[in-house]
Amino acid sequence: MTTPLWTSAEIEAATGGRASAPFEVTGVTFDSREVEPGHLFVAMPGTVADGHQFVDRAFAAGAAAALVDRPVGGPHVLVEDPAAALTALALAARNRVPEAKILGVTGSVGKTSTKEALAAALERRCRGRVHRSVKSYNNHTGVPLSLARMPRGTLYGVFEMGMNHAGEIAALTRLVRPHVALVTAIAPAHIENLGSIEAIADAKAEVFEGLEPDGTAILPNDTPYRDRLLKAARRHAARIVTFGGGDADVAAVHAVRASGGGSLVTARLLEADLTFNIAQPGAHWVSNALAVLAAVEAVGADVAAAGLALGDLGGLKGRGERHRVPIEGGEALLIDESYNANPASMAATLKSLSEERIPGRRIAVLGTMRELGGHSDEAHAGLAPHVLDAGISSLILVGEETRPLEQALGGQVEVQRAEDADGAAELVLRTIHPGDAVLVKASNGVGLAKLVERVAGASATCST
Repeated sequence: MTTPLWTSAEIEAATGGRASAPFEVTGVTFDSREVEPGHLFVAMPGTVADGHQFVDRAFAAGAAAALVDRPVGGPHVLVEDPAAALTALALAARNRVPEAKILGVTGSVGKTSTKEALAAALERRCRGRVHRSVKSYNNHTGVPLSLARMPRGTLYGVFEMGMNHAGEIAALTRLVRPHVALVTAIAPAHIENLGSIEAIADAKAEVFEGLEPDGTAILPNDTPYRDRLLKAARRHAARIVTFGGGDADVAAVHAVRASGGGSLVTARLLEADLTFNIAQPGAHWVSNALAVLAAVEAVGADVAAAGLALGDLGGLKGRGERHRVPIEGGEALLIDESYNANPASMAATLKSLSEERIPGRRIAVLGTMRELGGHSDEAHAGLAPHVLDAGISSLILVGEETRPLEQALGGQVEVQRAEDADGAAELVLRTIHPGDAVLVKASNGVGLAKLVERVAGASATCST
């Protein structure tokens, strides 16, 4: 018999609500489209739509019960505020796993990829006992949901935390209470709201504020803001570990491109050296891997098993997933980086594209980088050297904000423009030849995931 995630009595105790009848649930969601049989549906209030409008749909999809602020026609727990009740449920979930090691991940770039890699590394030896945030559920609603989904038998919990404004990560990390708090990198993401990269570094450093008393802070050595992060970490961490190059505590002693497209790395860890393969291409993945190994070592898990997991890790949808696209006369490589973009991640993926060993051309479909405010023109124009260094022979731009990039290139690269993802897909399908590699990258709101779906079609994802 499957152990329930929550019983009605436990939900009552955690939230102070009142159950209409006894029940058990096997999962939690606030999106009626994600409901599976046995789930608890949380009817969240919203600015666009109230979750109570979708309670009937949730029950029709098999929900076992709902968390609501008014009586409904099915098993439910009645509370004053479903959003606050979800946070209370998250706190109860965190409190009922006192022996588990909890890891929190944030950063301007790489946090979702690092979170996934870290979970895979821990899962290698503890299959079925590792819980992680799914998708990019990393905000004021996503983190409580991810916590509320944590099974009572969890040994390791890995949670991603994001922000748009100062103070947001501080609230999230106090909810997660990590034993290890990891910052992947600092870059001008959300600079429109925070005003400066220094302010972004300070906002990311808030993750250290929720550390458990014996907690470890892990931070990048290869950043101009290292000392700023160190100063913040010293206020809260019992131990600080740096990763990256130079005098980092966890560093790549040797890294070469592997035949499969990834990297072969020898890393110096705190306790030993480790040689391992990384399936994913690009120098940024070497940095991600060092961060993962530092975190695995910090919780006393098996670093050798973590190295094996990094060698098996496939691409993530929207974050490096690779598709082999059948083309008359052969096939082309489509690299899906459509989920998000900022200047640092754009530069990293363009560099990775330049290292692809392909018989054909390198093509890039680049869309707007959002939330840059007054820095937008400069940031987009600043991509020009990276486009040139990557050996891009054809560039497709989406969004008016990319005009400064086109101007900065000064005709050195063939540029085509599209109004939206559908238009860009048409250009790709007309442009692509066998042997080509096509990189697709933009902020998520540009919608280039639609391009990937259309161009990739039903083609199989290749392993990397």
